[in-house]
Amino acid sequence: MISRRALGGVMGLAWHGLVRRPTRSALVVAGVTVAVFLFCTVDAMRTGVERATSRASQETALIVYRQNRFCPFTSALPQYYEVAIRKVPGVVSVTPVKIVVSNCRASLDVVTFRGVPADAFSQAHASQASADTMASWLARGDSALIGRELAERRRLKPGDRFTAAGVDAFVAGIIDSDAPQDQSSAFVHLPFLQEQSKRGSTGGIVTQFDVRVADPERLDEVALAIDALFATDQTPTTTRAETAHVARAATDVIALIGFARMLGLAALAAVFALVANAIVLSMRSRQREVSVLQTLGFGGPHLATLVMAEALFLGSVGGVIGAGASYATVALTRTALTMEGVAIAVPPSISIAALGVAIAIALSLAAGVVPALVASRQTIVAGFRS
Repeated sequence: MISRRALGGVMGLAWHGLVRRPTRSALVVAGVTVAVFLFCTVDAMRTGVERATSRASQETALIVYRQNRFCPFTSALPQYYEVAIRKVPGVVSVTPVKIVVSNCRASLDVVTFRGVPADAFSQAHASQASADTMASWLARGDSALIGRELAERRRLKPGDRFTAAGVDAFVAGIIDSDAPQDQSSAFVHLPFLQEQSKRGSTGGIVTQFDVRVADPERLDEVALAIDALFATDQTPTTTRAETAHVARAATDVIALIGFARMLGLAALAAVFALVANAIVLSMRSRQREVSVLQTLGFGGPHLATLVMAEALFLGSVGGVIGAGASYATVALTRTALTMEGVAIAVPPSISIAALGVAIAIALSLAAGVVPALVASRQTIVAGFRS
């Protein structure tokens, strides 16, 4: 066993050994940092996708969409469907929504306009905007309430004119919300957006209906009943739970993140290889030094601890920097993956950062095991002959 005092001396010697080789140590720490940054960032994206697509037991939201349509540009439903949907047993509320997006493909910078009835928006989002902001939005037919993330991304403030996706609106205010769809959207009056995006069609067309049901247990039953209403109509519908709708829209992103997660795991494997290679090279160049330490009374446990301490320093320093940089990047950029008018937030997570650091340390210690055993069994004579 090594005493606490001896352990402190060995740790200091290990740190001094790394500082004496600053270039090699810096390169290894940089490699560990990049690997942990990639792993934590990809894992944050995976967490965001899971939160957005995992159906909760108490979910009561349904999305009524045009059958066999994907991009909001192609989903066109008559607004009068609202009357029939309201009569379906179990339905609590129905909100017709017109969606116009600047890009249907997966992107980090998509502008999404959501046209909603003024009364429905006031009831659902009254807590997200001040009374003055709501009054300003209600006073003008061309006004828009901008989600905080979209406003920061486009540097918008109240009183500005905002033009995107062929829509020109007046910024009435900025709103905050926990819902990623709201943070990345511009809410405008439904008649205004219908008129702006008619493109030769009638104004009474919406993209989807947001439906709330009373009993979560009847969610699928109500969805089937709604689709049955319009099965033989000219514009049949497909009704899904909101999380299922997001999952369907994000199919490509989910596959991409699955592949990126494999890259993140491969990056962690690179941590093992980097640290192991650094320790092996370090001990190979210090065989005489190890023999000198043995003549001064360092035994096998001391030498093994010295090697493990170097591996610990490399992994922990790189892991902390990489995980911290990933957390800061996700928290400051507040990135949202948007596709087909659906936004998936990438949330910052202390637990993911802590996991990244823990994995980096564990892999670094594992990488130091074999070099530590070799160093602990080295003879004095073999070291001086090297």
